[in-house]
Amino acid sequence: MMLRILLTLLVAASLTFGTVAGAQSAGNDLPDIGSPADATITRSDEYQIGRMIVRGLREQGQILDDPEVNDYVQTLGSRIVAQAQDVGQPFQFFVVRDPSINAFALPGGFVGVNAGLLTATANEAQLASVLAHEIAHVTQRHIARSVRAQGRQSLASAAAILAAILIGATTGSADAAQAGIAIAQGTALQQRINFTRANEYEADRIGIGFLAAAGFDPFAMPDFFETLGRRSGLAGSVVPEFLQTHPVTSNRIAESRDRAGKIVRHVQPESPAYQYVRERVRVLGASPETDLRHYYATLREGRPLTPGQQYGEALARLRAGERDAAAGTLIELSAARDQGSPMLEAALGQALMAAGRQEQALETFRKALTIAPRNVPLSVRYAEALMQTGQAKQAHAVLLDVFNNVAPTPEQIRLTALAASSAGDTGDAYYYMSEYHIASGDLPLAGKQLELALAAPDLTPVQRARFSARLKEIRDVLAENARGRWRSREAAGDAGMM
Repeated sequence: MMLRILLTLLVAASLTFGTVAGAQSAGNDLPDIGSPADATITRSDEYQIGRMIVRGLREQGQILDDPEVNDYVQTLGSRIVAQAQDVGQPFQFFVVRDPSINAFALPGGFVGVNAGLLTATANEAQLASVLAHEIAHVTQRHIARSVRAQGRQSLASAAAILAAILIGATTGSADAAQAGIAIAQGTALQQRINFTRANEYEADRIGIGFLAAAGFDPFAMPDFFETLGRRSGLAGSVVPEFLQTHPVTSNRIAESRDRAGKIVRHVQPESPAYQYVRERVRVLGASPETDLRHYYATLREGRPLTPGQQYGEALARLRAGERDAAAGTLIELSAARDQGSPMLEAALGQALMAAGRQEQALETFRKALTIAPRNVPLSVRYAEALMQTGQAKQAHAVLLDVFNNVAPTPEQIRLTALAASSAGDTGDAYYYMSEYHIASGDLPLAGKQLELALAAPDLTPVQRARFSARLKEIRDVLAENARGRWRSREAAGDAGMM
């Protein structure tokens, strides 16, 4: 019975890989040679897998959906991606609500950074070095290659296990069979470990090139790894998760340092936004009392607060209900340190709104947007303020102006839908809720929202045409997915009859 099950698994596995490989060229008249990784998983498959994982993280509240943080990490990541050749896909960067020090790359160009890693970096170049490393994992398609390698290993190890069982059956020795199985499993595990190590070295080599080409100090990568290594070596400390998922050896650090030394450096100044975002993430990830104690401790040590720490203290005060104090700090910081910074002006506008100084807040947003037009965080905060003051139609117009030019996040699409609803534009409200569900990966619900949009009164011909076209796209995709599932079930049924 066991032999039959193993044989069935082997045949099913070989049929699965054959089906996937054949599907690659099924839709084309010309053969698609592609890359070795494509033999197992396509770029479209990778994107769907990655989006599904991100959707799950978002539904669990694990993603930090903050306009300022989102905008910064996406801008920083895109700056590094621009140095890669033939990327062939968009990248999405996000911060996870997790205090542990880690970062990860998902299939399809999704890169996540834990809040704990961001606050552990000493400068922007160190954060950029982590993003560059993860970007290299994606551009080299390490995940797809791992799936392909593990697929081969699974078949090979299954064959070895089958051989061990056969040996045990013919010799009558159960011990021989168990030993053969253990060896086969151990060999497969070691192959996976070796493959992972090779991926890490390759991501270092390629990532450090991206890092330097983007104008960052290439030594930031080995420096950050060494810092984490020293931290894990302290008495009673826990090894950072980043070092567990990205094992760093002295040889690996030495190699990256040697490579950095051979690169001609053209280092650009650090963006002021880095210090603000690091403190913002620190504040959003802790309780208001913890935030204030952190900044008080710095002052007690006789060290003045940096502009970034002043910004963080103001945010902590705002969260603690000290609205006037927060506004006062941000006014002084904006005037003396970094006047015109979109991030500072957005926080100042929020603090003034919270303090009941609505006209001053709206004027702050308006002036800031003349300096940084269509800045996403500023536009979002301005729209929120307009909605709070009963100016939903203007808020809707502000959001449409920016998001017709910049791709919004799911939460920003949802805000646009709420603004449209408050402004009395029922059709657009349903339409943007459908876009929210599309971004979240729920196509059936998106289709229902579009049906409601088409039933809304007083639609313009342009709205009706746009909604109808979008609904047709969704229905076509759903029909194609249904056909794909039917073909998969049919293939699985054929394999089971073998």
